[in-house]
Amino acid sequence: MDTKLTLKFDQSIIEKAKDYAKNHQTSLSKLIENYLLNITNEKEKKEEEKITPLVKSLSGIVDLPKNFNHKKDYADYLFNKYK
Repeated sequence: MDTKLTLKFDQSIIEKAKDYAKNHQTSLSKLIENYLLNITNEKEKKEEEKITPLVKSLSGIVDLPKNFNHKKDYADYLFNKYK
């Protein structure tokens, strides 16, 4: 169910937001609705992203040296792969 909401913004912000909405083929109301939906769902998303017991059991299995350079190692791997 849609309900009307009145908000006050600086006129220049409103004009910029209207231009943005028009360029993205949406309405200003839908743009703000999606933004509010996004920020209110962030907390729920964080709670859903809990680490499973399997992943916890796997973490720490590989013991790498402190000076390990994963970028260099990956570059070396790609170099040898595509020789």
